Amino acid sequence: MPRLEPGMARIRVKDLRLRTYIGIKEEEINNKQDVLINLTILYPAVDAVEVNDIEHALNYRTITKAIIAHVEGNRFALLERLTQEILDLVITHQAVRYAEVEVDKPHALRFAESVSITLAGHR
Repeated sequence: MPRLEPGMARIRVKDLRLRTYIGIKEEEINNKQDVLINLTILYPAVDAVEVNDIEHALNYRTITKAIIAHVEGNRFALLERLTQEILDLVITHQAVRYAEVEVDKPHALRFAESVSITLAGHR
């Protein structure tokens, strides 16, 4: 993850729990499962800090709502694909300079709490 430079803000969305169709087995294809999503976003926040107005900030609520709609409204075979599509949604916002997305699939493996994929991108 890039170093936090002066004037940059780091937004973290932790444990966004959604339900979607994810997997390749018949049971996974036919039944929604939980996924946990963690985001880290870096963006220049100098104006937001100075002006104290949402119009000058990256609206993480808007980003999160788009992620919820996308994840819950689609089907995914692989965690890699789901993670990339979420990253693509985040990076479309012009203010985003760097984003990291981790998607956990709880109980994907026997004896494991979860399996996760992390992808990152920058502008």
